Amino acid sequence: MTTIPLAPHSLRAALFPRSTLITNSALAAGGVAFLALMAQIALPIPGSPVPVTGQTLGALLIGASYGRALGASTFALYIALGVAGAPVFSQQGHGIAKLVGPTGGYLIGMFLATVALSFLASKKWDKKISTAVLAMLIGQLLIFIPGLIWLQQSTGKDWAWTINAGLTPFIIGEIIKLAIAASTLPMLWRVVDKRRK
Repeated sequence: MTTIPLAPHSLRAALFPRSTLITNSALAAGGVAFLALMAQIALPIPGSPVPVTGQTLGALLIGASYGRALGASTFALYIALGVAGAPVFSQQGHGIAKLVGPTGGYLIGMFLATVALSFLASKKWDKKISTAVLAMLIGQLLIFIPGLIWLQQSTGKDWAWTINAGLTPFIIGEIIKLAIAASTLPMLWRVVDKRRK
């Protein structure tokens, strides 16, 4: 069985040091299922096409823990399945309309965040809470900047409406998600490092 080279530093590499095509396929499938599940944790916001979901937390965790290639390919597979018709987006949404509609920028942003967090994790930013917080903040910015630009362009609304509909209702929830991700990853690394000794 062919062993696949792993990212130099990732939780996935630490937990599965002899990764194979079968292992990576299983992890990708599990990651897609996790993202789809988190997307269904959704709270509609009155007056906004963008719901509060657990999807961003899923993207942050996948990006920081899976390594560069697998993290990006897992989220790309998630988007591809949703566009193809699988009900994996928020509120069981699917189809190309979700990608090109008002919330499509957030999906693109989550992909960018996954790539960036994979890179930052390879530099060991996920091992300490201080750097993990900064990494997750960068991930959040990469989600919301394209998300807001896309929302404004697709709706034609002014920027005041865009900020009120696409950012303000999410601030508290995103702070909580950031705290969860930034504390979970260093904790998991402590467990892994302890088992290695």
